[in-house]
Amino acid sequence: MLSRGGITAAAMALVDARGPRSLTMAALADQLGVAPSALYNHVATKDELLGWLQDDVNSEIDVSAFAAGPWDGAVAAWARSYRSAYAQHAALVPLIATARVAGAEHTVAMYERVAAGLAGAGWPPHLVADVIVAVESFVLGSALDVSAPTDILEPGSLAPGAPALSAAVAARTDHDPALVAFELGLTALVDGLAARLDGQAPAARRRGATA
Repeated sequence: MLSRGGITAAAMALVDARGPRSLTMAALADQLGVAPSALYNHVATKDELLGWLQDDVNSEIDVSAFAAGPWDGAVAAWARSYRSAYAQHAALVPLIATARVAGAEHTVAMYERVAAGLAGAGWPPHLVADVIVAVESFVLGSALDVSAPTDILEPGSLAPGAPALSAAVAARTDHDPALVAFELGLTALVDGLAARLDGQAPAARRRGATA
């Protein structure tokens, strides 16, 4: 018998194995061994299916830090958990990045917790959504980077014309360069946001979330 959990798991497996373009209702029905008409009796549209996938992954993302600590530390903790969740399903990123959140209960709850934490920390209402989008744009790109080849920046036969790049690549000694780059970017992003908040509302400098 088809269920939301079974349909979601099958869709996740399909995307993980064959990439985001593979996710069609016909292909999913075939994966499940049912007729498309039977699948549509349980999930009305592909948009609804994407909401299920979004909720399934986002329910694993930890936003608890927004209830207890300074907003900047909460954003960093959220970003790390967010990246970890999507690094396991990087093929979903192109689908999820453009999916609407309406109807995705866990996803809306996640954004609500983040938005309330940012607002409680003094972020003006017109910037709260922009902060969320800025952070998750960086995080989703970083999640894709987890599965990228470690030699992705190697210029190969073009090395003689790219000495600075060749030297930079050769100087990387980290066992997990994707993680190092993520932490560097996250620090820069959070520090930049903190500077922006300081300029917007000096009286609210880096105070903890109260929402």
